[in-house]
Amino acid sequence: MPNKVKDAWAQGRAVVNGWLAIPNGYSAEVMAQAGFDSLTVDMQHGVQDYLSAVSCFQGMQPHGVTPMVRVPWNEPGIIGKVLDAGAMGVICPMVNTAEQAQQLVSACRYPPEGTRSFGPIRAGIYGEAGSYFETANRDIAVIPMIETKQALDNLEAILDVPGIDGIYVGPSDLGLSLGMAPKLDREEPEILKIYERLLKECGKRDIAVGLHNASGAYAKKMIGMGFKLTTILNDSGLMLQGAKAQIAALRG
Repeated sequence: MPNKVKDAWAQGRAVVNGWLAIPNGYSAEVMAQAGFDSLTVDMQHGVQDYLSAVSCFQGMQPHGVTPMVRVPWNEPGIIGKVLDAGAMGVICPMVNTAEQAQQLVSACRYPPEGTRSFGPIRAGIYGEAGSYFETANRDIAVIPMIETKQALDNLEAILDVPGIDGIYVGPSDLGLSLGMAPKLDREEPEILKIYERLLKECGKRDIAVGLHNASGAYAKKMIGMGFKLTTILNDSGLMLQGAKAQIAALRG
């Protein structure tokens, strides 16, 4: 199954990503109809486990969005399982060195490019019998998170690891690593300068840059800056914002 996110990047287009913290296939189904290009199941900070991730994939599948996962950590067991379940992209937190980036790529790729074990228990339904193995290494998006000072210090070495399709910036952890408060939609000059560096270095290597955002307006601004994947908050946050807005309208 072609990866629409990677196809968009190849054409120079940005994609809008949704974030699923709620462990429920029905809420994933609702989000899949909101206009997102991709949806990412958050197994790191979201209330998600492996079975709820599968349920979310099932909910979003009929609606054509690209399923991705933020895994809890750079651990090959869970990476292999979410790929076998049908994830078309893996966002991995706290990748701080080239060695860790290599480990991530290896866990996402079948031999000879990596060490992923074969057994696409659900992912295989996306293609004709036997074709998943032939296309998986090409189709799966490998996306390490750059969110610490250590990762910035090792940036060029990380980006030079073969097999990386994109990076994903976590503004809250990046701020914490630099002695700042955790938050999204950052405007500090030193953070914006880091974003410019990331875009420049990734541009040299044809690597997409993604960013987590708190609002559609800020995400649009970041696309204009050059980001190729922007996430808007998460499902629980959007639900809370929508509910608060309607209550305020009623009581105001």
